[in-house]
Parts: sequence; structure tokens; C-alpha cells
Amino acid sequence: MASRDDIVFGAWDVYPQNAYQAAMYAQVLDEKDIAPVRQELEQIVPMTAAFDRNYVKRIDGSNVKAPLSSTNTIPTRWQMVEMLRDDIRRFRREHGCSRIVVLWAASTEIYVPVDEQVHYRLEDLEAAMQADDRRRVAPSMCYAYAALREGCPFIMGAPNTTVDIPAMWQLAAACGVPISGKDFKTGQTLVKSGFAPIISTRCLALDGWFSTNILGNRDGLVLDEPENFHTKEVSKLSTLETILDGSRQPELYGDYYHKVRINYYPPRNDNKESWDNIDLRGWLDYPMQVKINFLCRDSILAAPVALDLCLLSDLAARAGCSGTQCWLSFFLKSPMHDYTRGEQPVNHLYQQYTMLKNKLRELGGYAADEAMD
Repeated sequence: MASRDDIVFGAWDVYPQNAYQAAMYAQVLDEKDIAPVRQELEQIVPMTAAFDRNYVKRIDGSNVKAPLSSTNTIPTRWQMVEMLRDDIRRFRREHGCSRIVVLWAASTEIYVPVDEQVHYRLEDLEAAMQADDRRRVAPSMCYAYAALREGCPFIMGAPNTTVDIPAMWQLAAACGVPISGKDFKTGQTLVKSGFAPIISTRCLALDGWFSTNILGNRDGLVLDEPENFHTKEVSKLSTLETILDGSRQPELYGDYYHKVRINYYPPRNDNKESWDNIDLRGWLDYPMQVKINFLCRDSILAAPVALDLCLLSDLAARAGCSGTQCWLSFFLKSPMHDYTRGEQPVNHLYQQYTMLKNKLRELGGYAADEAMD
């Protein structure tokens, strides 16, 4: 894999502060951990973002791309694409980069349902972008499209409808570029995808799984908006579906209740806390409960995931891989899959880990050493 010493970081952001200022403001890290790299962080100044506030109503920054016409308040979707492609080319040139990986670590957008008329064929998606279809083309799609056209692997770290559509799969294949997504798996869902297999392997019946969180950072602020929360809710609810499969074991998992909540609570800032209440039934249908309380740090968990995804996506690109990289599902809440062919995602954490290890062995020229159960 690429050496971390060879990585140059860049960003788009609706806020103009450099990375040092942003890190101090976020208060995720103590100053003693930021100060040694202050000079390097101050050199990372964000490019203007392609931003549509209708998709993230709780954020309103000034470092955004201006419209090219006085009749528009923001650039058209196609103008966003061209501006972002220019940004990528300029960044590559100014920093002497031989390769670029683009990762979305920005906010969760409002929910965009998959529409066959726009999202199933590349030419239809491009036509919608050129027609400035703001309802069915999210800004994140413009970032992904620009990245892929510039030959850059793209990673969707939020639950947005972006590269998990057939049009983007076609573009990734045409450009010979890997894509992965979606939604970083860091806290509660990491626990859920690891604990649910215990329930299934012991054939315990599930009556209900209630999950709630409190979170006080900007992510929590955005998710306090119901339309944005719905996007996250769909992602988090999908985890149990293929691990505790009601179609295969209806008597155990055919009728359980699964609820997910996220509550914005500013005093906690980035220190997220999650609670899970799991109602089970064992032998002779006797009821049992499991309680899980995870006091975690959102960005501390997400940062190494983001770095690993970038390094592994670059490795995949250099190995000639293109299209959806299912083997990276280990890092993601809602793994991409070809739903148009009835394909099911792999959410089981230990199966995902097997996929990851086997793919890395393959890329290294070795045979897989473990079968996925």
C-alpha cells in the first residue's frame, strides 16, 4: 500500500477555516495532540464547496461556489460537476499527485429515493445533471461523478444516495475506477453487526432491538433535521436484515421490532453515547434481555476507517479493480450491492472481515485462506 508519508491532504468545506482552526474548533483532540502538526494543518485550506442548503438545512457556510448566472442562487448541477473537476485537476497539478482518492466525510443529505428514470442509466443521470434536476440529483452525486470522470476512486462515508445507483456503477466501470460505500461503520452499528451474529449462531429468537444515541457535534445537528435523519435511519435499520434473516428462520426472526433513534445533545459534542436494548427468547420461549451502553468518540472511531478506506481504494485502483468493492464492507454500515439483480448485502461483521482478508491476500498474489461461512 501507499506510504502515509506520501499522502497529501485536501478538502472542500462550506467553512473557510484551515485544518488547524477546524481541529481546534471541533475539540475532538486535545491541543497537545494538535500542536505538533500545527504547521502542516495550517497548510490545508479548504476549496469552496459545491453546496445546496436544501439538502443540509442546519448548515450554512460562506465558503461555497458562486453561481455563474445572476438568475441562480447556486451553480447548476452540471456547473458543480465542472467546477469540482477543475478543483481535482488543479489539486493534482499543484501538489504533484500521481493519484487521487476522493472520500465523502461531509454531512448526511436529505433522503433521495432511487428513481429508475434518472438513476438506472448513466445517460439519464447525465441528462438530469445537465437539466439541473435538483430534486433527484444530490450535490454528493456531483462530487462522485466529478471524481470518477477524473479517474479517482470514490468512497461514500455518509448514508447518502450517491454511488449506490446503477448509473454510477456504469460510470465506475467505464472509467475503470473503484467505488465503495456507504456510511462509515464506527459506533453502534459496529457493535450491532458484531453482536447480531451471536444471536443467530445460537438460534436465539429476537422480539425487538431498540437503539438510541445522543450526539452533540455538527453531525448530530444535521441529523436533528427529520429529512436528514431519515437517510441515516434507513442505513442503520438495514444492518440486521441479512444477519437475522426472517425468510430463512421465520420462527426466530420473522416478526421482530427494530427501532433506531438519534438525539442531538450539544453538551456531549463529539462524545457519542449509544444504548441498545435487545429482547430475546431462548429455550421454551423464556424471555431474556441484553443491554449495551457504548460511550464512544465519533471522530476517533471514524478517522482510521477513513484512512484505511483511502489506502485500500488506492490499492484496488492500482491493481486494476473497478466498480463496487464489496470487500470494503467491513468498514461500512450499509454495504453496496446490486439490488437490481436481487443481490443481498453482507452485514455480518465476521463475514465482512473474511472478505477483506481474502481480497488482500488475492491482491498480494496469495490464495484465500478462509472460506466465508
